[in-house]
Amino acid sequence: MASHMDSTVGVFRFMVELDGSSAGFFKECNLAGWETEVIEYREGGDNKSVRKLLGVTRYPNIVLKRGVLFSGGLWDWALDVASGKVSTKTRRRGAVVMCGDDGGEVMRFSFERAWPCRWEGPVLKAEQSEIAIEVLELAHEGITKRDLTVR
Repeated sequence: MASHMDSTVGVFRFMVELDGSSAGFFKECNLAGWETEVIEYREGGDNKSVRKLLGVTRYPNIVLKRGVLFSGGLWDWALDVASGKVSTKTRRRGAVVMCGDDGGEVMRFSFERAWPCRWEGPVLKAEQSEIAIEVLELAHEGITKRDLTVR
């Protein structure tokens, strides 16, 4: 019988999809998770404790890093937003898909209504031979996880 440890997934095999199509492979992806605000409330007459209520859930931005590519898909989308060219196609659904050793999908983190809110160009240094890395940050309005290894 396989244990849950047998089905762990490495962090080095993943791809990003936007509106159902591959947006490419990235060097790094920080999903950042989510955080629900805690509202502390003191009830009258109860001096010993504080009630804790659920507040607003916030979703930090997704940060993607990859080698600079000279194709325009993501760059054009980010540039449209930066230029104020907002339309019904500005916000997109997407997913970060984690792949197993065989390359097949094992876990999917889907996000909703994403748009590029920051682009950072590469740091260029003449004395180094590293790959030029660009950063794209996506604001979004929610994330869900689907684990395909659980049956």
